[in-house]
Amino acid sequence: MKTQHLSEVLKWIPIFIISLSTSLVAYSQEQQTSSADELAKKLQNPVASLISVPFQGNFDFGIGPADGSRFTLNIQPVIPMSLNEDWNLIARVIMPITFQNDVFGASGSQSGLGDATISAFFSPKEPTSGGLIWGVGPALLIPTATDDLLGTGKFGVGPTAVGLKQIGNVTVGTLVNHIWSIAGDADRADVSVTFFQPFIAKNFSGGYALALNTELSQNWDADMTSGTINLIGSKVISIGSQLAQVAIGSRIPYGNGNSATWGFRAQLVLLFPK
Repeated sequence: MKTQHLSEVLKWIPIFIISLSTSLVAYSQEQQTSSADELAKKLQNPVASLISVPFQGNFDFGIGPADGSRFTLNIQPVIPMSLNEDWNLIARVIMPITFQNDVFGASGSQSGLGDATISAFFSPKEPTSGGLIWGVGPALLIPTATDDLLGTGKFGVGPTAVGLKQIGNVTVGTLVNHIWSIAGDADRADVSVTFFQPFIAKNFSGGYALALNTELSQNWDADMTSGTINLIGSKVISIGSQLAQVAIGSRIPYGNGNSATWGFRAQLVLLFPK
């Protein structure tokens, strides 16, 4: 890897850490105390009745022929809302902030917002008789990117669904969505992308967890597959009176649309149990 490319990404690590620390004082400190084990298990469930604000930092290196590098901070608030005694609506936003260098060959540096993805899952409050937890709803792609090389320039819409089962301290499930472009810049390529994320996680006493998943995207128009296999260790902690989860692990890239050589993930999740 070129040293200057590595330093270009690594210089954003202090900013990443400072922004996460500063965000701790931006939220209310009024929440009930839940056990670390209960929270760790809820965090494996994308449609759990738990308000959370993940700050997910993804670091990717050795990208493409120019040995590029990229840091993406995904801010991903999850807000459950009770619709009635039987149903919840779980709103989830993914807002990426990206800093990259020579990702598309010798393309220079870009930084700013990427496209936002907004999902809404309608989910029963109780699992099925067989223990299945599920949710379905719409997914929206919003062209919020501040640079053409950070987004699609398209509005998109499609379905999303999640299904999982928790057996003791093990969670197994899958999240999927598909988004088609419906409007936007006519000079930009159309969007028809499927996202597929199977996952398995094991929780341990003391709020610890180990999760394995793959995040795969299939771009049908470009006949391009890209993804990462992620092995992430985490722990529920408290920072003063603020409950949180910290996590770190490896990202193994694969597919003809992901030319990174290696990467890792570091994450802080602010928790607001009811």
